[in-house]
Amino acid sequence: MIHIGEYNTLTILREKEPGLFLSDKENNEVLLPNRYVPKEFKIWDKLEVFVYLDNEERLVAVTDKPYITKGEFAVLRCNQVSEYGAFLDWGMVKELFCPFKEQAFKMKKGGWYLVHCYLDDKTDRLVASSKTKKFLSNQELTVREFEEVDLIVSHPSEIGMNVIVNKKHLGLIFNDSIFQDLSVGDKLKGIVKKIRKDNKLDIALGQVGYRNIEPNAETIMNELEDNSGFVNINDKSSPEAIKETFQMSKKSFKKAIGSLYKQKLITIKEDGIHLN
Repeated sequence: MIHIGEYNTLTILREKEPGLFLSDKENNEVLLPNRYVPKEFKIWDKLEVFVYLDNEERLVAVTDKPYITKGEFAVLRCNQVSEYGAFLDWGMVKELFCPFKEQAFKMKKGGWYLVHCYLDDKTDRLVASSKTKKFLSNQELTVREFEEVDLIVSHPSEIGMNVIVNKKHLGLIFNDSIFQDLSVGDKLKGIVKKIRKDNKLDIALGQVGYRNIEPNAETIMNELEDNSGFVNINDKSSPEAIKETFQMSKKSFKKAIGSLYKQKLITIKEDGIHLN
């Protein structure tokens, strides 16, 4: 099957006046126009091409590399606005259309916007939407705590920066965890710091040590985060106090806080443990 909005590896079937006709394994054909035909080729060679509908709504293959493909997110520039919507530069001859109903805020010529690219089921056209949140869901998470994830910076809020997690979920980096300049569309790595009861994701940047954190250390981190970053328990506290607070032995507790201390995630003081 030839997939619109994606890269396809297709076989050269024949050469005709308008270009090369390519085919998939199911004998579906698509034209590669002359302007994209390689200087050297042989019949039955395989080519990697991008497939979409051209300006005349015909299925066409090209060797251009778009800035965004189906199911992806990217920041694109608005080239023009018409009575129907906005047209975005995505590196192709035909501009990517974003209808007014898919604009979170009214787009303006020359502006840059984070959008999601999807295939309109009715027209088979690729369409952009800046209402990116509707393409994300935290109902069924595919990540776990302390897992390293891919992030795309989405939009700021009063308490932090919203991020797209693994192109599937919505997460938040709190302001007190941001130590670098972030711009909408930035792509970077992060760690799932905490999964809240409502499946909201707390994300941290640059704390790869979270990946290998032991279960007891995780319990301590969760307790600290639920108590504004401080608990009045340390390695000198009684076994009874430690068990009441963390449900673990003093030996396990000391091992866990030792691990967290080495990773510079906590500070141990006379009054208790402080989250860094």
